[in-house]
Formats: sequence, structure tokens, C-alpha cells
Amino acid sequence: MRQLLVFAERDDAEEVAETLGEWFPELGVPRVVRETLAGEDDAEDAQWLVVADGIDEGRLAEVDALVERYDGWRESE
Repeated sequence: MRQLLVFAERDDAEEVAETLGEWFPELGVPRVVRETLAGEDDAEDAQWLVVADGIDEGRLAEVDALVERYDGWRESE
């Protein structure tokens, strides 16, 4: 299942992506992408996403704790 980890700051997203790459080396380093919210005209309102595929569901609580340290949240796709 694909996990979307959402952050306000690019640096936070990049640090989390690197950490996940260390925790789950078999998955590689997840992609970091910028997503503009629907209806938002101001680029400063864009969010940064870490897109991670294949994280073991048994470790999602650990991922959630990491994401919360950076004031982000997780969504499953």
C-alpha cells in the first residue's frame, strides 16, 4: 500500500525520506514531491509529500511517530 507523508517544509520531508531509506533499505529512498492544494493560488501553500510504497503495516506506528516529530501526518492510498 502506498503511504503519503505530508509536511509543510521541504527539509522535513527530505529528512524523513532519508530516514525511511535507512529503515527500509529494500525500498530505496522514497520520492519527495511538492503538491499544491486544490484551489490554492499561492505556491507557498504547497505541501511536501514523501511517497513510500511497500512499508510493512506492522511498522506504520513507528513511521507515524517519525512523521509526528516533524509536524506531519500520514495518509494511505
